Amino acid sequence: MQTNCHLSSFVHEQAKVLGEKTALTYREFGSREWKAVSWNQFSLTVKQVSSALLNLGVKVQENIGVFSQNAVQYLYTDFGAFGVRAVTVPFYATSSEEQIRFMISDADIRLLFVGEQEQYDKAHRVFPQCPTLERIIIFDRSVVILPGDPNAIYFDDFLKLGENLPRQTEVEQRCAQASMDDIANILYTSGTTGDSKGVILSHGQYYAAMAANHKTVPVDENDVVMNFLPYTHVFERGWAILALTVGARLVINTYPREIQETMREIHPTCMSSVPRFWEKVFVGVKAKIDNASGAKRALFKKALSVGRRHNVEYLSNGRRPPLHLQMEYTFFNKMVFSLIRKQLGLENAHFFPTAGATVSPEVEEFVHAIGINMMVGYGLTESLATVSHDHLGEPYTLGSVGRPLEDVEVKIGENEEILLKGPTITRGYYKREALTAAAFDKDGYFKTGDAGYLKDGELFLKERIKDLFKTSNGKYIAPQMIESKLLVDKFVDQIAVIADQRKFVSALIVPDFNLLEEYARDNGVKADSREELCRHPKIMAMMTERVETLQQGLASYERIKRFTLLPKPFSMENGELTNTLKIRRNVLVKNYAAEIEEMYQE
Repeated sequence: MQTNCHLSSFVHEQAKVLGEKTALTYREFGSREWKAVSWNQFSLTVKQVSSALLNLGVKVQENIGVFSQNAVQYLYTDFGAFGVRAVTVPFYATSSEEQIRFMISDADIRLLFVGEQEQYDKAHRVFPQCPTLERIIIFDRSVVILPGDPNAIYFDDFLKLGENLPRQTEVEQRCAQASMDDIANILYTSGTTGDSKGVILSHGQYYAAMAANHKTVPVDENDVVMNFLPYTHVFERGWAILALTVGARLVINTYPREIQETMREIHPTCMSSVPRFWEKVFVGVKAKIDNASGAKRALFKKALSVGRRHNVEYLSNGRRPPLHLQMEYTFFNKMVFSLIRKQLGLENAHFFPTAGATVSPEVEEFVHAIGINMMVGYGLTESLATVSHDHLGEPYTLGSVGRPLEDVEVKIGENEEILLKGPTITRGYYKREALTAAAFDKDGYFKTGDAGYLKDGELFLKERIKDLFKTSNGKYIAPQMIESKLLVDKFVDQIAVIADQRKFVSALIVPDFNLLEEYARDNGVKADSREELCRHPKIMAMMTERVETLQQGLASYERIKRFTLLPKPFSMENGELTNTLKIRRNVLVKNYAAEIEEMYQE
């Protein structure tokens, strides 16, 4: 059963129903010990936050900043702010000083909650440049507050302002006046072009999204839901709240790099992720298969063939597998796939929502073949995440992004642009009236900027309209599609396709240096630096062969003709990646102008 109400009262309403049932599992900053929080404790702490915020003078619909990685305090802060009708403005924990300064100033933020030392240090440095900022509240007690900083306090001390709930009567009055038109969040998109704009998300959007997703997403009270993406990401934010509305146990993973170890400790049943996570799983399993003995390799390949036929050719099309195939699959599921899932910590796998970028058909097929229900979907910050998704137990097509939510109207407009209308769609951008007006067509449909089409009730994406490249020969190139084909190679860590107004397609490739250096040692390739390794003829020959193999299904004009191996990864520090790790092509073209020009020399 779902509890769906205004987020100002949600945690408390759920506590009335679930009481001492575990709501959250988390670890303190830097700790290895897992702790549990009941719904009653969750509710009490949220009430303390609400009272503490009132004691700091927080007004109705005042903007409050949260600059942190995932943490239990993050959830307390979010729901505590909702309880007094305040607005939370999440910042990515990896945001630069320039980015947070802009968001603090743009949203007139007075109180800023931060996670660890890195976030505190950045906030402290920008403090003098932010006239509205008055106080920094720190989640991690081990953070060293700089001497002479009167504006910073620890979250524990902040909570004491709400001990014994001194402002509870006023909190309840505000909650009673809450409206679905109230703003819940302003989410600043990092923007692949560098432009940052605050997407307004209302409580009404959340209410509509929770109701619509509940009809088709089968998360329930028995699920153990692992957080992996940051709460700042609308996909994780919406997914986490949906899980809480049905009483699932939410596991807070503070450090994303530890996710594989954490999964083996917690054994989640569900987790939202981006395709890159599954690409790395695919590459890791494939590498083990390639390095296995001849007999084991043959067994793996036979198992994957049977898994593909059983789960993809039959079940995905709504067909019942023949008895002999069912028996084969049962055997390989027990002997092979169960071991793979155990190694991943997914013995109890239920389903795994995946969105945020193009999913390689090869990866999607592999995940389904080993018995994991990947639920591919599509959404935007402006649509409060989900627009469409695969439905568990129903036919789906590899390559689609599923069926639109019942309450979301999808229309294909000019240039095949996907247009949206419905109660989950944003009202617009914070303080950006002109941008808001330009984002909607004359009929009130939101213009996504994504090209796609509908077929048999499923939505298919083609490409970001602005990302389409046109070569000097007049051919249109979809870079993300080409990149997704190469990212399944174990030696490719990052890739950026270059083609716009060029004679042919080229690429900048960052290798996986752990594997590349291992290959070099095994094959007698000597290099004194990564720069030298990237230029070595044997390395280039090996990579060329792999790139050519992966491109066999592409048209000749889509194929990468030349590429450059780069000795260092694309980074957020250099402006080459957004906070969600999407590449900023215009920055890469500028930063690697010399390397690109060299690829186009005759």
